[in-house]
Amino acid sequence: MKLDAKVYIVGAGPGDPELITVKGMRILQGADVVIYTDSLVRAELIDYCGPTTQVYKSAGMALEEIVHLMVSHVREGRSVARVHTGDPAVFGAILEQIGLLRRAEVPYEVVPGVSSVFAAAAALGAELTVPELTQTVILTRVGGRTPMPEGEQLRDLAKHHTTLALFLSATLAKKAVDDLLAAGWSPDTPVAVVQKATWPDQLVIRSTLSGLVRAMGDAHVSSHAMILAGWALQPDLALSDGHRSKLYDKTFTHRYRKGVVEG
Repeated sequence: MKLDAKVYIVGAGPGDPELITVKGMRILQGADVVIYTDSLVRAELIDYCGPTTQVYKSAGMALEEIVHLMVSHVREGRSVARVHTGDPAVFGAILEQIGLLRRAEVPYEVVPGVSSVFAAAAALGAELTVPELTQTVILTRVGGRTPMPEGEQLRDLAKHHTTLALFLSATLAKKAVDDLLAAGWSPDTPVAVVQKATWPDQLVIRSTLSGLVRAMGDAHVSSHAMILAGWALQPDLALSDGHRSKLYDKTFTHRYRKGVVEG
């Protein structure tokens, strides 16, 4: 794959090297330079790189160092793959990089990846949008060192009683529980935690809202974890016949199938 002299901001997926997109893999194979977040991105992904690729680890770099490196290489006619964990659009910290690239008049392209929220749902065998139960997923975090904007406090969002996916919140589990209870959630609400989804040492915890903090403490989970909460996380929900979609209902007519009128 012949690449242009520009920056490719690539979503590496949640961990499993096979969960990078085909396009992302081809960019790694063809890039002259790869800069990857070594604290979060599996090193096995770098095996896709060519033998002459220059590889840099960015975990110890500040923003200005990373951007200077990208700009310098592109101006010398090289293609640069800037590799982020998951999908770059969700808590990917790419906006500030894009801003500096634009100021430097260096072209870039964003390549999406598989987000950890979907990897976690897959590990649980869960559908996050269940008919007549919940049709909305809120992707958010618990406010910590990075404060939440006005109107986006967790207890405000939780009042919608949708499925919640909490990024970057493992150390703030107690605050999350307090906020959800304050928003009227039942202590028995199903909750699941997936640490390092799709990594070899992936860990899955199933609990309830009231038992979440103890369950995470017992498992020593304090980082690299996705917290999913809501009634869509009921372990035996798939055994219920009460939440079927219309898509495969034999009485439901759509463009490709004429429904059967019973009786």
